Amino acid sequence: MQVINIHKRKLQESVEKVALLFDTLGTDEDQIWPVANWPAMRFRKGVQVGSKGGHGFIRYTIIALTVGERITFQFTKPDNFIGTHSFFIKAISENETEITHEIKMRTASLKASVLWLFVIRWLHDALLEEAFDNLENRFMEVKKIPKYSFWVHFLRNTFKRKPVQTKQN
Repeated sequence: MQVINIHKRKLQESVEKVALLFDTLGTDEDQIWPVANWPAMRFRKGVQVGSKGGHGFIRYTIIALTVGERITFQFTKPDNFIGTHSFFIKAISENETEITHEIKMRTASLKASVLWLFVIRWLHDALLEEAFDNLENRFMEVKKIPKYSFWVHFLRNTFKRKPVQTKQN
């Protein structure tokens, strides 16, 4: 199954100011990723081409990076997710910037297609909108608060990591 998934947001801020925050993505000082509510985006060798990492059970490798403009990742997990996802920013005008996240992939099995359609797509869309809210909130007095659909609440509760039980002597 072919998948194209695009999220865009226009910010009333200069590309230079947005780029400063954009460049924190995936670092210890990340100002975009909603780590309070979602697994953090991390990379073994930091944010550089060739570094492997991901978030939660989604794994990828950084295959392209232009500081202050674009970062592209190649999926490595889940199995049979073949393609990339990218974040990029561009100036619309002197005081307006557009940030985009784009998935271009295909699912190469029925299991991968079902996983995308009924689980990952919903969680991905909620996470991305929250990340864009985080970025936009850096420039706004009135802050946006994430709102999840019933299905996203259900999936988050279903797949919530359970505490590890330890044996008591």
